[in-house]
Amino acid sequence: MAKINIENVVASGSIADELNVETISMLLDEAEYEPVQFPGLIYRLKEPKVAILIFRSGKVVCTGAKSIDSVRHAFEILTRRLGDAGISVVKSPEITVQNMVATWDMGHALDLTAITLTFGLERVEYEPEQFPGLVFRLSAPKVVMLFFKSGKVVCTGAKSIEEIERAVDIVEKELKAADFLG
Repeated sequence: MAKINIENVVASGSIADELNVETISMLLDEAEYEPVQFPGLIYRLKEPKVAILIFRSGKVVCTGAKSIDSVRHAFEILTRRLGDAGISVVKSPEITVQNMVATWDMGHALDLTAITLTFGLERVEYEPEQFPGLVFRLSAPKVVMLFFKSGKVVCTGAKSIEEIERAVDIVEKELKAADFLG
């Protein structure tokens, strides 16, 4: 199995039925709130290095995390800081992973034109004039892989590390079976 690097975990949860984002923007030093530009408050943490989007509805989106544990930690920091400031929030909200982005290296160059011809246009999109990568779609798990000539691959759309690992395994087996990998 390839060495997989998690680049981004996007997750959401609900910490209250309603939040006063104007008040929160004044209570949290790191908060950015420009309602004309974006309806939510942006709260950036240095550790873990994430951005948390806080909405009036009480919904929160965490982006930029490198692991699910980092997402949980960011939610803990947020709910603790809001609680300490006197804002009533759910202490341990249910967190839902929306998307995970991972990268890995196949270890050698890929012939993207040959891969396109082998796997067909039902699963593959490759228009090098528009984008240098080949878009390879899997149906189970439902993820998208971006292959680059260098052998680097990006996986997006996964909801768990297990889905990413399964997708990498499927892709590597299919490419080996088609004689694209040694």
